[in-house]
Amino acid sequence: MASPTHYLFQVFRDGITFLACSQVEMPPLMAIEFLCRVADVLNDYLGGLNEDLIKDNFVIVYELLDEMIDNGFPLTTEPNILQDMIAPPNIVSKVLSVVTGSSSNVSDTLPGATASAVPWRTADAKYAQNEVYVDLVEQMDATINRDGALMKCEVYGQVKVNSHITGLPDLTLSFTNPSILDQVRFHPCVRFRQWESLQVLSFVPPDGQFKLMSYRVRKLKSTPIYVKPQLTSNGGTCRLNVMVGSRNDHGKIVDLVTVQFQLPSCILSADLTSNHGTVNILADKTCIWNIGRIPKDKAPSMSGTLVLETGLKRLHVFPTFRVGFKMMGVALSGLKIDKLDLKTVPYRFYKGFRAVSRAGEFEVRS
Repeated sequence: MASPTHYLFQVFRDGITFLACSQVEMPPLMAIEFLCRVADVLNDYLGGLNEDLIKDNFVIVYELLDEMIDNGFPLTTEPNILQDMIAPPNIVSKVLSVVTGSSSNVSDTLPGATASAVPWRTADAKYAQNEVYVDLVEQMDATINRDGALMKCEVYGQVKVNSHITGLPDLTLSFTNPSILDQVRFHPCVRFRQWESLQVLSFVPPDGQFKLMSYRVRKLKSTPIYVKPQLTSNGGTCRLNVMVGSRNDHGKIVDLVTVQFQLPSCILSADLTSNHGTVNILADKTCIWNIGRIPKDKAPSMSGTLVLETGLKRLHVFPTFRVGFKMMGVALSGLKIDKLDLKTVPYRFYKGFRAVSRAGEFEVRS
């Protein structure tokens, strides 16, 4: 947003608005990226984002902002480096601040990484057991119309790495099918030229957990589960039937399945039951069907009767069903890791790979 004297940039996360103000014109993505990093760092430090957490830890929030931006320029934004400078809040530090009256938890010495050529990595990391874990975390966004046709299906994914390696390692991560990736976004440690030429991730990792890259995979052909709603109304009542099932294309278990929808305002009462799971109707007319794990011997179904308000014969406003699920051990995009190699250090290391997929904005219209 531009005003006669300032430029304003905002990011909205979990009910909190992060606002940046600039007196000069600047690349908008720079300010937005910085605000996103501030939100991520606060979420890691405080264990969540809400107004009460920020008020209770205002001193730490102020100290973090003081280190993350200097004279209007982004400075230290890596979580692992910030944790060496500012200790995360805990019960012991809060008790000490009350007893001693000292609320500062800033280290007296700067981390070695602040003066090194690799500012995102601790300089003197040492481990008895060297290990690297790579997680593919994906969310599927899908829209299915009232005829059951798949209108949109895409995956937003992240490659998360947890690295505990002594010294200054140089890692190379490759995929078997990198051509399916779209809108890739990298951590600053990734050498972008090697990705452009060879489609390989070459990087010196930060110490600990970090997000190596994010990506999208578009125009997928199918979803792991199906939801088939049917509504028939006549004579002041509406009959609802919803069936859920697993396509089982990946051979993995679909777990934590939920179906949620908002009853139209014209509904006076609802009587809904299911042959698997539990059905709850909240005071604001939100209906939540908790299915859990889809059984192999039967397809879960929910059915019941909705009573319309007086004078209304048929239902004219149809609900949209929001679906949630989780699948372990599979990346719904089809992305597969080929290998992870370690250079520049002489010793062996343990590596592990894992994938998890869940529903994002998954909607079924009726």
